[in-house]
Order: sequence, then C-alpha cells, then structure tokens
Amino acid sequence: MIESKKISPCISICKTDPLTGYCYGCARTNEEKKIWKNEHTDEIWKEENLKNIMARMQGQQLETFKESYNYKKKTGISLIKKKLLENK
Repeated sequence: MIESKKISPCISICKTDPLTGYCYGCARTNEEKKIWKNEHTDEIWKEENLKNIMARMQGQQLETFKESYNYKKKTGISLIKKKLLENK
C-alpha cells in the first residue's frame, strides 16, 4: 500500500560520494533528487525509489537513514535539523 504523499528521503546529510554519485545521507543521485522535487512525479515512482535507495545502503548508513527518515515522517524534520535547531 502506498501512502498518500511520500516525504522526501533527504535527511540533511547532503554530500555526494564522488565515486558512486550517491548522496551519503539518502543514497540518491542528483537526478533522483530533481525527480523528487518535480511536482508531477507520482507516488508510485517515489515508493519504488525509496526501495531502491535503501537497497543501496547497508550497515550504519541504512540504520541511520531509517531512524532519521522515520523521525522526519512523524515530525516533518530530520534528526540533524532537530539537533541544529536545539543548538541555536
């Protein structure tokens, strides 16, 4: 079952690995990031992309992503943004 509106998988760790082209935080390519921002991208594509990016991750990266993404789905902000706001 697909949720009505998928939240972007960005968890505010926006650095791209120069070898793979994947973001260290969310494992998306720059092209995938653009597709997520496109208002015409459907939820089915987003659901499939979430599965694909999580398949790219393993170990600590996957666990960190899941924890921060689940927090973002509940609150609207990633754990890193929460920490930054607390430190202001």
